[in-house]
Amino acid sequence: MFKNVIAAAAAAPLFAGAAFAGPYVNVETNSSFTGGDYTATTAEFALGYEGSNWYVQGGPIVNSPDGGDSDTEFLAKAGGSVDLSESVVGYGELTFQTADGADNGYGAKIGAKYVF
Repeated sequence: MFKNVIAAAAAAPLFAGAAFAGPYVNVETNSSFTGGDYTATTAEFALGYEGSNWYVQGGPIVNSPDGGDSDTEFLAKAGGSVDLSESVVGYGELTFQTADGADNGYGAKIGAKYVF
């Protein structure tokens, strides 16, 4: 029973329309390559909450470098968007990631999307 609830919660964002607002689960995997050589994979497992034009999420991130030991850190993100006109949307995101034995990481993203 409990596994079914988790599976349904994880799948809900995949079937939600643009008007979805509320809690969600986000699972994301990113792999990187230099040329044709695999270098690393990161896997994020986040719980989040979103409104009509903003979101916050956080959870563990597993870093797995090629040939190295995996480590688990914490990643948090907050972002949002604003309609600049009928066809232009501005968006931004702030991130924070812990780092064992090193300085914490911070990031910022800002952009615009033109809709045809």
